[in-house]
Amino acid sequence: QLQLVESGGGLVQSGGSLRLSCAASGFALGYYAIGWFRQAPGKEREGLSCISSSELSTYYADSVKGRFTISRDNAKSTVYLQMNSLQPEDTAVYYCAAASSRSCTPKDYEYDYWGQGTQVTVSS
Repeated sequence: QLQLVESGGGLVQSGGSLRLSCAASGFALGYYAIGWFRQAPGKEREGLSCISSSELSTYYADSVKGRFTISRDNAKSTVYLQMNSLQPEDTAVYYCAAASSRSCTPKDYEYDYWGQGTQVTVSS
C-alpha cells in the first residue's frame, strides 16, 4: 500500500522553527518529485515548496522563500521541510505529496499521492 506520512508538526512561538518529515512506504520515494502544501481554515491549498526526484530542481513560494528549506534523503525514503522564522500566518495543516512525473511543480493536480497532513500552529 502506497503511503505518505507527515510528522513534526506542533505548536511553536512566533520566530521559532519546526522540521517536518514526509516518510514514504510501499514505494520508492526516489522516483518521485515531492511537494509540500498547506491549507489554513477558509483558505485555498497553497503550494509551498517542491524538490525533483534528482534533487536538481527546487521551488519555493514567495511566502516562504528564505525561511523554509526542502531536502530529501532517498535512502531513508524521507523528505524534510525545515521551517524557520515561523509566523502566525504560517498556521495551517501541512501536507506532502508525491508526483510520478519526477518534476518539481507547485501545482497540486500534478501530484499522485498525498499524506494525511500535520498541524502547525504558530502563536504570537
